[in-house]
Amino acid sequence: MVNSSHEAMHRIFQEDPGIFTRTFRTLGIPFPDPVAVSLLPTDLTETKPLERRLDTLLRVDTADGDGYLLAVEAQARKDPAKHSSWPYYLAHLNAKYGVGAVLLVVCQDERTARWAARPIRIGPPQWTSMTVRPLVLGPHNVPPVTDASTAARDVPLAAFSAITHGKDPNAPAILEALAAALKTVDEETAIIFGELTELGLGTTRAAQIWRDLMAVDLSFFRSETSQRLRAEGRAKGKAEGKAEAVVRVLEGRGIPVGQDVLDRVTGCADTDVLDGWLVRAISATRAEDLFTDA
Repeated sequence: MVNSSHEAMHRIFQEDPGIFTRTFRTLGIPFPDPVAVSLLPTDLTETKPLERRLDTLLRVDTADGDGYLLAVEAQARKDPAKHSSWPYYLAHLNAKYGVGAVLLVVCQDERTARWAARPIRIGPPQWTSMTVRPLVLGPHNVPPVTDASTAARDVPLAAFSAITHGKDPNAPAILEALAAALKTVDEETAIIFGELTELGLGTTRAAQIWRDLMAVDLSFFRSETSQRLRAEGRAKGKAEGKAEAVVRVLEGRGIPVGQDVLDRVTGCADTDVLDGWLVRAISATRAEDLFTDA
């Protein structure tokens, strides 16, 4: 509840705005004397809808319990308007979530990265009320990954390296390393990071290089061997599902399932056999009855 003391401490500046400059002059901070003062509404609610949207917002929890928010902005070029919107984002996030926020700006060229990394100071020259210090990642500080084995150890980082270095002269070597690394992961992961890389490269010349590489390198996933492996994987998953159903039916009927029975059921890859066991599980009095011929 607002009390009279609270009211007096700020209303006095309405009565004599010069108190502000006179007080701080004695503290060695020489704000200039006002020549005109206007009383503005204190309600900061925006009456017109105004969309303010981050590119990505993550909440990061840590082992020590001190989590934080990570606000990610992709910046393709200098944009002076960001010097007002970025401080707003951080202040809003802090007020909304009560958790410290870090602003991460990702750039593809060094000039934009250097610009984005400059501290944003809010307030007059005599006293900075707020300083925003973005963390910036770009070609100036993200290492290029040109070795296929290194890329294979961390495919997401290799993809990020490819995106941030998309305009670099050595982009082809980075993309070739990433393309080779994608052969070492499963198809779904390869497709996801392959598409993210293409999107991240945008309209750069490297984007066409990447599309050409993908037309060749991801053909592995369309090969006869790959299709056979996927079919085997689906069959294995189907068998595992039926084995689990057999065990659940027995346990659901209150019939103990020993380790020997469990091992035999879960180790079976023949779906027809598992179907037979599933039927027997419905009426079996012991788990071992699954294996007794009718």
